[in-house]
Amino acid sequence: MNRKIKKTLFLILPILLGVFLIWYSLSKLSPSDVASIKTSFETANYWWVLVSLIFGILSHLSRAYRWQFLLEPLGYKPRFANSIMSVLIAYLLNLFIPRSGEFARAASVKKYENIPFEKAFGTIVAERVADAIILLAIIGVAFFYQTELISSYIFKEDASGSIYSKIFVFVVLPLIGFFSYRFLKKSRNVFIVKVITFIHGLIDGAKSIFTMKKKWKFIAHTIFIWGMYVLMFYAVTFALPETTNLSFAAIIVGFVVGGLSMALTNGGLGTYPLLVAGALVLYKIEPNPALAFGWIMWTAQTLMVILFGSLSLILIPIYNKYQKK
Repeated sequence: MNRKIKKTLFLILPILLGVFLIWYSLSKLSPSDVASIKTSFETANYWWVLVSLIFGILSHLSRAYRWQFLLEPLGYKPRFANSIMSVLIAYLLNLFIPRSGEFARAASVKKYENIPFEKAFGTIVAERVADAIILLAIIGVAFFYQTELISSYIFKEDASGSIYSKIFVFVVLPLIGFFSYRFLKKSRNVFIVKVITFIHGLIDGAKSIFTMKKKWKFIAHTIFIWGMYVLMFYAVTFALPETTNLSFAAIIVGFVVGGLSMALTNGGLGTYPLLVAGALVLYKIEPNPALAFGWIMWTAQTLMVILFGSLSLILIPIYNKYQKK
């Protein structure tokens, strides 16, 4: 396939998938379902949505500040305003073109802080490694709670079944993974070699984090960022009466499912509300309020990114022009 066609498909297909899922989910709703979801939107407590957005803003500020710890050892200390605006621009562009935000972020500090693009981009990759480790840990927690749900179907609510399922997930599967890795490491298959190289990159990136000068501050900010992400999700549960009393397990599983949906389409377009609603339904939330929750959560996040990202795109050249005077 022509490289240009591949690139075009890479850009268009996620958007088309998102649009299709929106159409599909709406087409399945009856007039009474639409009325129920509309009522949820009209009666939602948007003060809790505002609290959620405050947590989101704090996570972005922390991410921009955390970046300093990676750039400082390289001899660079960008102005915090440029760091935060670059981060917000990255989020904005990722809504339209997947992964373009990382390049735009590195390009922004190159232009306004004279930091070489490849060095700035390298620090962003290191950040992604730290984020991937935390996300994997949260997925592990979610899977731990999800095994209870799975075992209730497989083992018919038998308590011993829950124990067996956890042993399988947290002991047997890791052993299978370990020995598979040892075996596949010797493979010459191009795809497998890329996967192994990626795993090595994650390991090397993790090692570099623990050897940096301000590693504990970096780690603390990383935990804080992801804590804010979880609190963003948690705060919105209080916006609807049906989701107010969600269990910790439901919140973590819903958060993980929502986070993973972001990788399927641009900014979770179409996938986020549908998949989050599906996760909440597993925890006895009615489908209509679950779908309303997903849409409220996604809409609030997306509007925040569009608003602050657009403002950053406009203000960053003005701010730096003023700084030169």
